[in-house]
Amino acid sequence: MKSQPPFTMCLRVKFYPPDPAALKEEITRYLVFLQIKRDLYHGRLLCKTSDAAMLAAFILQAEIGDYDPGKHPEGYSSKFQFFPKHSEKLERRISDIHKTELIGQTPETSELNFLQKAQMLETYGVDPHPCKDVSGNPAFLAFTPFGFVVLQGNKRFVLFSCTFISNVQDKKIILTYFAPTPEACKHLWKCGVENQAFYKLEKSSQVRTVSSSNLFFKGSRFRYSGRVAKEVMEQSAKIKREPPEIHR
Repeated sequence: MKSQPPFTMCLRVKFYPPDPAALKEEITRYLVFLQIKRDLYHGRLLCKTSDAAMLAAFILQAEIGDYDPGKHPEGYSSKFQFFPKHSEKLERRISDIHKTELIGQTPETSELNFLQKAQMLETYGVDPHPCKDVSGNPAFLAFTPFGFVVLQGNKRFVLFSCTFISNVQDKKIILTYFAPTPEACKHLWKCGVENQAFYKLEKSSQVRTVSSSNLFFKGSRFRYSGRVAKEVMEQSAKIKREPPEIHR
């Protein structure tokens, strides 16, 4: 640790749940909600304007409750930073939805609705790795709960599901992209190994050490360490305790 105490530790979600509503405890759903809200703010969760307005309205409802003209003057939603940037028109639409469509929703309900909306978006759960294609055009490579995705501009270029990747391991399907450094390339490879092990395997005992091909880094070996998604969900379903108090 290069800095001096007190230390500030920042935690984030590494593996996103394919179905956040299936998480048993409200506190877990709340933590995932915070992460996706952060993804939205940092521009990781891309969406069209109508979806953006709905997501922001759910956040507003979760944080301040029902619209109250006595407490919420004109332009009240501008105090919240939902996105890296947004227009006044979008801000008005967010307020309109909050005022008319979400009355009576509790914070828990609004957060759950937010999660269900977010999980339907193409960039849900994406952790983008910057790179360039063979023509030098910038792009992002990313792993999601559903597979591997290539993003160029504001659009998803192609998605390979985990099942598809497994079925074509013995065939030559080559997409060429260049990472900015050898270290970044190796990190991307490790993320792919972890992602496929976590989401695809039935149990952690099936995890094997993976060797990289000579195409990337000769002799590199890596093994995912930890429980896999199915085990996590099965163990979560067995939790028997009083729900922890949530301090929003």
